[in-house]
Amino acid sequence: MRSIWNGAISFGLVSIPIKVVNATESHAVSFRQVHTEDNGRIRYRKVCELEDREVDQAEIGKAYEAADGEMIPITEDDLSHLPLPSARTIDIVAFVPADRIDPLQMDTAYYLAAAGASAAKPYTLLREALKRSNKVAVAKFALRGRERLGMLRVVGDVIVMHGLLWPDEVRAPEGVAPDVDVTVRDKELDLADALMDTLGEVDLDDLHDEYREALEEVIAAKAAGEAPPEAPAAATGGKVLDLMAALEKSVREARESRGAGEPGEDAEVRTLPRGRSTPKETGGKKSTASAAAKKAPAKKTAAARKSTSKSAEPSGKRGATKSTAKKAATGKKTTAKKTASRKRPA
Repeated sequence: MRSIWNGAISFGLVSIPIKVVNATESHAVSFRQVHTEDNGRIRYRKVCELEDREVDQAEIGKAYEAADGEMIPITEDDLSHLPLPSARTIDIVAFVPADRIDPLQMDTAYYLAAAGASAAKPYTLLREALKRSNKVAVAKFALRGRERLGMLRVVGDVIVMHGLLWPDEVRAPEGVAPDVDVTVRDKELDLADALMDTLGEVDLDDLHDEYREALEEVIAAKAAGEAPPEAPAAATGGKVLDLMAALEKSVREARESRGAGEPGEDAEVRTLPRGRSTPKETGGKKSTASAAAKKAPAKKTAAARKSTSKSAEPSGKRGATKSTAKKAATGKKTTAKKTASRKRPA
């Protein structure tokens, strides 16, 4: 990979020669502007307003426009003498926990490569120190004509630097949050939890740019003189009138798409502690029907118990009668034997 910046990491009195390499790349499909009648390229030409003629790159310089419109020329020599210690140095100013960095500040990422064998030891020292401390380094550096803020962290065996926006470049989210009072019920939160559990996690490596792929298919079809592929039917969206119904449907569809079996196999609706439902929440008819449905099994159970008790009663009496008769018969036989023994002559 080609380096875009050469310099050094300043780590206290330690200097680590490094090369900066872009860590990301764009795969977006780009278009050219053309004349629709003949497909001729539309190009932008750089024209001097005073002379009304096109100028080439060698004639173009930099200038700062003052409030009154005056142009103040700034040369490359002027820029080279800026009193910036970070002109060719990534100057580490602090080490902080990673959660101190607001993701809103994150910008372009760069790989930092050790420049030569002599840089391997201090580079490895900084890398291992960052690993063991579980911290990130906050640094200043100059790139593309301005000083920037950066964050150094470890990815595998490489030190990565993320460009950071300055804190005053992040806008406050004033007026973004809803300005109306909204009440979220526990049941809605339960269903939202169930939906999140059902969707589960995802391997980010499995995600891809479907829009770009579809666009490439259209370009390939047009290049081959074929009709572009048909667009799939768009999902009909609209205003959600019943949030509970939408959540329940989402949970059901998520389970079906994940191949889940019975509800609760992959996710369970966990009921949060809540008070007794009011008639307004449950609805009069639904509440009455539900109460009747609950009472019906209770009556049936009571009747079943009564029937069982009745059917068991004769069986018990018959068993007791047989036992009493048997005892009486045994008693008569014993009495007869005793009487016979008394009448027998001596």
